[in-house]
Amino acid sequence: MRLAVVGATGAVGTVMLERLRARSFPADEIVAFASARSAGRELDGGLVVQELAEEAVRGFDLAIFSAGAHTSREWAPRFAQAGAAVVDNSSAWRMHDDVPLVVSEVNPDDLGWHDGIVANPNCSTMQMVVALKPLHDAAGIERLVVSTYQSVSGTGMKAIEELRRQARAVLDGEPLGEPQVYAHPIAFNVLPHAGSFADGDDHTDEERKLMAETRKILGDDAIRVSATCVRVPVVFGHSEAVNVQTRRPLEAAEARDLLAAAPGVTVLDDPGSGVYPIATAAAGHDDVFVGRIRRDPSHDSALDLWVVSDNIRKGAATNAVQLAELLVQRDLLHGRAGTKAA
Repeated sequence: MRLAVVGATGAVGTVMLERLRARSFPADEIVAFASARSAGRELDGGLVVQELAEEAVRGFDLAIFSAGAHTSREWAPRFAQAGAAVVDNSSAWRMHDDVPLVVSEVNPDDLGWHDGIVANPNCSTMQMVVALKPLHDAAGIERLVVSTYQSVSGTGMKAIEELRRQARAVLDGEPLGEPQVYAHPIAFNVLPHAGSFADGDDHTDEERKLMAETRKILGDDAIRVSATCVRVPVVFGHSEAVNVQTRRPLEAAEARDLLAAAPGVTVLDDPGSGVYPIATAAAGHDDVFVGRIRRDPSHDSALDLWVVSDNIRKGAATNAVQLAELLVQRDLLHGRAGTKAA
């Protein structure tokens, strides 16, 4: 089996390669692809980066992408047409009707109808639906009100560097300079602006992703979603305050038991003792951590949850690797049509 990792030198691509090694993915050969400026660079593990080129995409069984939507739109179909099943981490294919949007613990059976490309959800959606799945199965979800507290690593390495640079400047009493990545300084600050505003839209694309992707993954277009996505000065780990209105009343104790039994979920819920999920503790782990599980006193059929996960691990790299594993285990590399065309 030959596996391509496209975007191998980026923050997510680097973790993808590490997760492939750590999980002993059954590839006979892994080929790392990145931009021309990274070609020839040797990575940890001895892989030498190749530049994407038409003749280089042939002969792969699988390709995992984390190279941005523009690259994915151009190159994912080429890999698929050349015979590879593609797992794409960008926003390029998520809402295409003929492309499954899959979280390994939530809707793995949707892999069965791919025709060459499988999409990985947005990181904030990913962790939330892992926590919502057992509640939706048990009681149905009527409405969600979500506030995210998203780390800067979701924007990339330049954002991490900007946060660190600004934090040092604040602590040293030096001028911050003009922010380059965000609209305002992020150090010691909270920005009600994660993602980008399209012309004429009062919601960011991150908020729109939460709304649309949640419905698609859970397979329920009737779920109503209100989202506010916030950027916070944290390096790794997204946190979310989620208010869940269910279709039948669900007690907090029942929800806690359902979550404790759910795959990929760790419940940390003893707030009086200071036990609840926090971003720094979630960083470097693959689980979704849930705590502060309690009834919403303003609504008889609503609960409040606090959901935290490493946005680079489960929110991106790990789920992509898990989907690749499932494609192999279920003999789904050829897709629904019995061909490998996109």
